[in-house]
Amino acid sequence: MTSLDHVDLELLAALADDPRATVVALAEKLGMSRNTVQARMARLDKSGVFLSYERAISSGALGFPIEAFINVMVRQADLPRISAALERIPEVIQAHGLSGQVDLLVRVACRDTQHLFDTDARILAIEGVERTETSLAMGEVIGYRVVPLLELARADS
Repeated sequence: MTSLDHVDLELLAALADDPRATVVALAEKLGMSRNTVQARMARLDKSGVFLSYERAISSGALGFPIEAFINVMVRQADLPRISAALERIPEVIQAHGLSGQVDLLVRVACRDTQHLFDTDARILAIEGVERTETSLAMGEVIGYRVVPLLELARADS
């Protein structure tokens, strides 16, 4: 990943303020040319600064109001195959590899508790999965955010 200069950080702050801003609007707000903003955006994108461009959609709005986090313990040698199998389960909306006793933290969205039970069973049925432990998400306390980190990076630059 590339190092970010002051201009990059200002551009990212402007995007954080208005994620739908056009290149023209960003250029106007930052007092830069449209071409400069476009070139910087392309460089930032190519270097992996931007994550998914997928619109964040509420799983509850789609009819999947139950979210849970499933700790998955696996045989390490099977991890690539297990990850591929998890990716084929539509209820799996996110997964992270972890260090420590838990190998994977898998976030799922389900219609109801029976659907959650069935989804957990499908994960357990993947060859190489040794054990799971499921925790029902009661509510999001702090959503995904990077603005505080962006502010810290701007203060440091």
